[in-house]
Formats: sequence, C-alpha cells, structure tokens
Amino acid sequence: MQTPTTDPDPLAPEPGRTSAAGRDRALSRRRILSGGAAALAGAGVALTGEFGYSEATAGGKLPVYGGYAATVHADRRTPPKSSRVDVVWSVDTTRRLIALTFDDGPAPNWTPRVLSILAETDTPATFFMVGRRAREYGRLVTHRLDRHEIGNHTWDHQDLAKMTYEQACVAIGRAHNELTRLCGREPTLLRPPYGHLAGSTLLAANDLGYQVVLWNRQMLESRFTRNPDGLVDYVVDSCDPGTILLAHDTGPVDRLVAIRGLAAMISGLRRRGFEFVTVSELLAAATPAAAPAH
Repeated sequence: MQTPTTDPDPLAPEPGRTSAAGRDRALSRRRILSGGAAALAGAGVALTGEFGYSEATAGGKLPVYGGYAATVHADRRTPPKSSRVDVVWSVDTTRRLIALTFDDGPAPNWTPRVLSILAETDTPATFFMVGRRAREYGRLVTHRLDRHEIGNHTWDHQDLAKMTYEQACVAIGRAHNELTRLCGREPTLLRPPYGHLAGSTLLAANDLGYQVVLWNRQMLESRFTRNPDGLVDYVVDSCDPGTILLAHDTGPVDRLVAIRGLAAMISGLRRRGFEFVTVSELLAAATPAAAPAH
C-alpha cells in the first residue's frame, strides 16, 4: 500500500456557498443557539466589527489576544451562563494517565490510519474535529469513533482570537451541529485553532457550554522529520501524569513521522506505566484541590 503523502483540504472557499457567518445561525445548544444575531442583539450584547488586537505570549507559546468582552460586557443584560470557564493545559493527578489528542481532521488518508493504530493498540483518544472536514469526510470514520471522544475545533479552522463574540458563536456552533449529527452525541470540549484565545472566545465557549482544552506537550514533528526514533524518544521521555498530548491527523507531509511512530510511542509510554484515557476521563481523574487555609 502506498504511503499517503497528503490529504485534500476542503477548507478552501467553496464556490457558490455563503460564508460561515451567513449560514447555520440556528445553533443547537443553550439560549444563544436558537437566536443568531437577532437574539444576541436582543440580549444586549454589543457586536463589533473588526477590531485591533494586541498579542501577549505565555513563554513564547499559545498567543492570547486582547479583544472583546474578557468578562461581562458593560451593556450585557444577561450574565455569562456560568461564573467561570476553565482553560485546561494539563491535569493535576497522582495517577499515571495521559490524554492523546488529534487536531484538524477528519481526513480521508490519515484519520483512518490513526484509527487503525489506535484499534490495534487498544488506545482511546480525543479527536478535535473541524466541522467542515467532518461534513466532507465524516462518513469514512463515523463507524470507528465509539471508543473515542470528539471535541470541537471550529467550523473551518479560522482564528477565534480575531473574531467578535457573534462570529465565535457561529464558528463554534456550526461545528457543534455537524459533529453532533456525525457522532450522535454533543461535544463539550473546545480546542481553539492554533491555541489562540480572546475574551470573545471565552465568553462564547461559556455561553455554548464548552470547556476549553489546550495542551502541555506536542509531537514537534517538524523537528524530527529525519529522525523518527528521536521523536518517539522525545514523546516517551517528556510526558508526565496528567499530560494532554497534541498530535494531528492531517496536515503537511512532515507530520507523517508522528503517525509512523505512534504505535512505538504508545508502547513506550505504557512501559513507563502510563494509561491512555480521553480528555474527559483525564479531567474526571483530577486530584481535588486542597481547601484554602483559614
């Protein structure tokens, strides 16, 4: 069998289709999901057009942009759905658990290959899927997802940190509808494309009932394109209990080095005593926070 070198990309603009912002405004979860722009305006949410944003970095990684509505907008008549929204990089746990995650799929060549490796090694994973790709290729993988968790990676992988609240709701909600249709269950975990966040991202995630999940380890495929054994060693040696590990099931050809080494990584981590779980299972295994001292 010839090794796939790349997957077709359905995320280019589609001739004859309206933009995501102009379609599927009837989203399926919570009060926002039924009202589109009219409901948002009726709730007193100030909707803005394009806005300038400044970039701050955390250790040079995962940019966080300053933008609209970091907490409650002054003109908003209704408070956020919850008093908090969690952003998770990893989980504090005493158990030797790891959550393996894959972004950007599904794709016709790579995703079935990843699913086959996971089945052969009896390994659960969490797939953060792009809604538009799920619409195009979901039929190729839908019967193989029962063991795994599905998360939301937005409709077409645009940067949420550059969006208004309304735009973020549409990008998340449109993908939510497609993934629910594909899998028969509603996703509850959101991974923003590129790991970029803004205040509008957090407010939209809160109102749509999502928990934001990032990562604290990633495959770093481009550093090990010609050294697949080195990538296996790096992943096996660098993971700790509670790690959320980022991989991809589509993209440029250099990412194939991670898929080729995936079985060896799983085997190596198990030799170190690790157990693989979904992200939600990892979150459920978190060590309870200590009560504050009085």
